Amino acid sequence: MRAIPRLFAALALVVLLALAGGVGHAGAAGLAWRLEQPPPPEGGTPIPLGHVGDIEFDAPNLGLVITAGNGSTIKPGLWAYTGKGWHELSIVCGASDGRIAWAGPDEFWTISDGRPGQAAGPLGELPPLEDDTLCRFANGSVVESFATLAFQANSYEPMHAAGCIDPSDCWFAGDPLPEPLAPGAFHLHWNGHAMTAQPDQEGHGVHDMRLFDGHLYESVQLLAEDREPSESPELGKPSALHRIEPANNGSPFKLIFNSELELPKPGIAFEFLHLGAGPEALWAAAGPSFEGETSAQVTVVRCTPPAPPSANGSCSEGEWQQLIGAKAEEEAKEKGESRGEPIPTQDAVTAIAAEPGGGGAWIALDTPQDAETPSPNARALIAHVSANGTVSEEQELPGAGTPRGAAAKLACPAAHDCWMVTTQGWLFHLAEEGEEQLEEDTDPAFSNLITTRPRDESVPQVPPASLPVDDSGLAGEVPATYAPLVETKTEPEARVAVPLLSGIHSRLLHGTTLELRFHLAVKARVRLLAKRRQRVVASTPARTFAAGSHKLLLLLNVKRWPTKLDLETHALAPLPTLSVKGAGANSVETSLAFPKALAPVLLP
Repeated sequence: MRAIPRLFAALALVVLLALAGGVGHAGAAGLAWRLEQPPPPEGGTPIPLGHVGDIEFDAPNLGLVITAGNGSTIKPGLWAYTGKGWHELSIVCGASDGRIAWAGPDEFWTISDGRPGQAAGPLGELPPLEDDTLCRFANGSVVESFATLAFQANSYEPMHAAGCIDPSDCWFAGDPLPEPLAPGAFHLHWNGHAMTAQPDQEGHGVHDMRLFDGHLYESVQLLAEDREPSESPELGKPSALHRIEPANNGSPFKLIFNSELELPKPGIAFEFLHLGAGPEALWAAAGPSFEGETSAQVTVVRCTPPAPPSANGSCSEGEWQQLIGAKAEEEAKEKGESRGEPIPTQDAVTAIAAEPGGGGAWIALDTPQDAETPSPNARALIAHVSANGTVSEEQELPGAGTPRGAAAKLACPAAHDCWMVTTQGWLFHLAEEGEEQLEEDTDPAFSNLITTRPRDESVPQVPPASLPVDDSGLAGEVPATYAPLVETKTEPEARVAVPLLSGIHSRLLHGTTLELRFHLAVKARVRLLAKRRQRVVASTPARTFAAGSHKLLLLLNVKRWPTKLDLETHALAPLPTLSVKGAGANSVETSLAFPKALAPVLLP
């Protein structure tokens, strides 16, 4: 068993309770973490659900987990909790390490794995499928699936974070965009009608996202160069957290610098922030990155914005407090306060969940070695942190019996009501012993097994090799004697496809931002490239637009001023045709002229 420092002598009672089969909660009599594992779909002894990427609750009696599956018994998909226990909800849209985002009472999204069937890459490499597609569930079915073909300029990158403000405002984010695309982290935005790519400009991979006080917050993984002390504001003030706001002709990503977050100064390495949101506060926790540095330790910060929120939005500068970390220890010593021993510096943070009502939060911890390669022999280690930073409990689960893996995911839908998932797919529930049963959620949207997923763009549609059988006649009808066919020759009407692009207008905004407006005849993928001679110096991500009028914004660099613009287009639907005397053709790549404002500032 892993040796764990106990913070208070009273925790000896916790150990005795653990040996008796449950782990007590010092804050409430009879409160304990207990294993609540559902049986397999076919019945029998409970087994692990496999790797669970996420656990999210919309209410205490309505929760979801997304799993990668466990052999032939547990299929990749989703399980639902409706107050009386867990049951299999979907055998589609599972994921290697998926995410769940609630959009409404009967609507949610998942980051899921792609479906096999694509061709290999140019070097024979297999197409990536892990966590690079999206499923929209509504009213008990998968109503839409979003994916792309691999090895394309507009291919979806792996996604690690998802969140919705409302059904018409959802965000999904993940890895940095690959070269030679413009620097930025991959983001998708759902506006209720269409999915569009909208990368940020920093280029740091996004790993977590939470909704708090009407805003979405996303945490990013800082790079080694971001932590180096520097006189440059960009390097001297790294930003580990972004707030997503409505875009007013600019970037929707508001940077929250580490100095505002009360995080360690540049030069101290730590992992990305795990986020937890409750009604009272937004929590963030990170462990050291273990990149050869020993000065870092587990750091926990908390934001409690004033009411009403400030003009700059929730969780602005001055509203963050470090509860656990080097600065918190120094402040406690200056005030003569004792908060017990800090969480061991060798621990890695794997999750944090705010507990409604009490102002505290639960943190899941693991060793760096097990976090890298999870073992079924590891024990789940969790700690409870109060609103003032006191670590009131540090516990191992299960208290007795077979280890079931380290703590991986946490969710707290109500006060004294939390769930924890281990790395091996075991579910533990924090609840009062003998408490009244929750009212069962009988919504049909979470009752019936979902087995189908709509088609998407990830698998090419192959036309049939032969014509379909003519079955237009009435069933059982015997053909009579047919009149002889009379062959007639008519000149085919000449038709031409309408142009995919029309109404193209461009102008320069603020000296360096090119705005391009255009109209599409049908749904299409569009990408704007700026080239200096033969080299691409700026580009927009490939985006999919519906038919209609749209615009693209491209930020230019005066030191690498372009000499040519190319608008690459690819129609995703047949172009309508017009009757003409002769046939025409449609180009899918259009070379554009510069707006007049560009010419005077072209560099040699």
